[in-house]
Amino acid sequence: MTPKTEQKVYVGIGMDFETGGLDCRECACTQIALQAVRFDTWQVFDHCQAYIAPYGKADAGLPRRKVLRTRHEQAKEAGVVPMKYEQTALDYSAITMEMLRTQGVDMKTAAGEIIAFAKRSALSKGNQCKPILIGQNVTFDIGFLQQLMNYAGLVAEFEKTFAGTKDYYGNFQPHYIDTLTVGRLAFAADPEVTSYKLELIASRLGVELNDAHDAAADVTATLDILGIYTSRLRHAGGEAITIQAKEKTRKHFKI
Repeated sequence: MTPKTEQKVYVGIGMDFETGGLDCRECACTQIALQAVRFDTWQVFDHCQAYIAPYGKADAGLPRRKVLRTRHEQAKEAGVVPMKYEQTALDYSAITMEMLRTQGVDMKTAAGEIIAFAKRSALSKGNQCKPILIGQNVTFDIGFLQQLMNYAGLVAEFEKTFAGTKDYYGNFQPHYIDTLTVGRLAFAADPEVTSYKLELIASRLGVELNDAHDAAADVTATLDILGIYTSRLRHAGGEAITIQAKEKTRKHFKI
């Protein structure tokens, strides 16, 4: 009798960061949201989100130029240098420094919980079943995820936990699905579509997006959009996958 082959369960982790600016080398992470989804049923089976308390710069192994410095400059560098929290970015996400100080979790705690979340999201064994990252313009978010892992000293765990490969330079590159690119594939031939912003594509596909630029709301909309694309690939009518029910109130809870 031929042994029955175990059905592999592939999963993705929808991810979105709110940040203190655009540069992942200089600006802080302010909010993180994650949702784990099965690729076979498109069921979201786990989620978490958190504000991240203000933190300072750390030596993350980034290349540095050799510059002669005075003793005064060296002493100044020895202190904690805060990350950037640009007011424009804070206003964009409706996050205040007071919210981060009173509701935020420690940066290293947040990084550790991201690893723990990804580990429990893997539903089958094997490298091919490690979680794949999903996001809208997700390479932006990956830069901030790499920052957190570097600052928390969890790069090795990050590489073991998420699907990915080493590039030519020996750097780990996580595997991902970017709904921005998939959106261009879907609508590039449509002259009426001139922008692929999350809220515009959501509106076009009939996906409700409440509280845009809140990390959790953006992840929910991103997975719903990708679910519709997935349905269209699997079924001519595109009706097989149910999108998530949403509430209009913003909810925040610590990891």
